Amino acid sequence: MTPRPLTVAIATLSALTALTACNGSPEAGHPNTTPTSPTATPTPTAPSTPEWTPEETAAITAAKARYVAARAAVEKALADPEALNRSGLEKAGNGGEWIIAVIGDARFQERNGWYQSGRAKIFTKKVVSVKLEIEQPEVLLSNCVDSSGVVTRFTRDDKPVPMGPGNGNRHLFSSRLVYAPPAPGGEKMWFLVSEKAAGKC
Repeated sequence: MTPRPLTVAIATLSALTALTACNGSPEAGHPNTTPTSPTATPTPTAPSTPEWTPEETAAITAAKARYVAARAAVEKALADPEALNRSGLEKAGNGGEWIIAVIGDARFQERNGWYQSGRAKIFTKKVVSVKLEIEQPEVLLSNCVDSSGVVTRFTRDDKPVPMGPGNGNRHLFSSRLVYAPPAPGGEKMWFLVSEKAAGKC
């Protein structure tokens, strides 16, 4: 039979008392008052920061700047979805599956007679990885975006569109940027090609 927790606790305490008595010094039944040497507390080690090469640092700087520009162009497009210009979005650095999703959102708002006002705030742009040796060089960022200043409105009267309960205003995104030409023969630049929700921040 497995002893109840209380029985186990009492048995453990009895064993410790018996061990103290068997040691003979100090005298059984009396507390040990001999001072002990203090145990050194290990100093926590700060997480190491990756050391980027000059080439990687330049890529990171360019990719972060492109991310901000690409996001700004998307906000401009959603502020006037009827005047959506794909070429303008691409020139700002939007591409891949990301630009397809943006165009889909703009068309959806246009069909419903909506538009978006306000701007989102980007709080952090943390570098997750840098890969410059692959065919399409890549920088992966983790971004915290606050959309509390963004409001979807009706085009007819500028009133806010009633929305259901949300899940907060600050969200974390995993953003992938690649270095590629906008078209065959074009000059290479950084493009935001994918952005996926990664929880709250």
